[in-house]
Parts: sequence; C-alpha cells; structure tokens
Amino acid sequence: MAGVTRTGFYPKKNRDGTPRPGSYQHLADEFERRLQELRAAGEIVDPRAAQIERLKAQNAELNKRVGTRDKQITELTEFRTLAISRLSAQHDEILRLRELVNSKASVRTLPLLDKAPFGSCS
Repeated sequence: MAGVTRTGFYPKKNRDGTPRPGSYQHLADEFERRLQELRAAGEIVDPRAAQIERLKAQNAELNKRVGTRDKQITELTEFRTLAISRLSAQHDEILRLRELVNSKASVRTLPLLDKAPFGSCS
C-alpha cells in the first residue's frame, strides 16, 4: 500500500467553487491516458465486453450440455419403452406356457423313477 488516499486522485473545488486538481491528479491523468492507449491497441479489453464474451461462451457451453442431456433422455426413454415392451411380451409368453401346461392338452407329465433307468452309467 502506497499510503495515498483515493480522494487524492480526484479534482477538488476551492471555496469559491473553482476546480483545482487533487494532490495526485497527475497520476490519475497518467493512468487514464495509459489505459486509453492500451484499449486503443486492443491489449486491454473493456471489462463489460469481456464479461459479455465470457457469458456468451458460458451460455454456449450450457446449451451444448442441455442438448447432450436431451439426447440422453430421448435414448433412455426409447430404451425404457423397448425394455417394457419386451418384458410384457415375455410375461405374456410365460402366461401362455403356464396355461398350456395347466390345460394338459398335449403335454404329458412323465412318471418319476426311484432308480436309474436301464442302460445308465450309474
């Protein structure tokens, strides 16, 4: 810290109302002159313009992320629909097979053997 008060950079007014330079007005003028030169050379970007560019880049990134998420949600919704459809078809097939077994139309239950059948290796 240089020990210089901020008010020393601003112009003052005499008691009669006429303006007079502050104690360090020449430093403030030098600073403003250098700042204008750098801005004119394109080395220092206006903070508002920099903020606008940063926000535009952030907005583009967020839009990209939202697009990616929308695509993932669409894919997962399609997968869920397909999975539910397949599960429903499998459930219907299980019910059909159970009904077929219970109706005993052309399916016979084989008798259980207490001992090994003829010709087995055991």
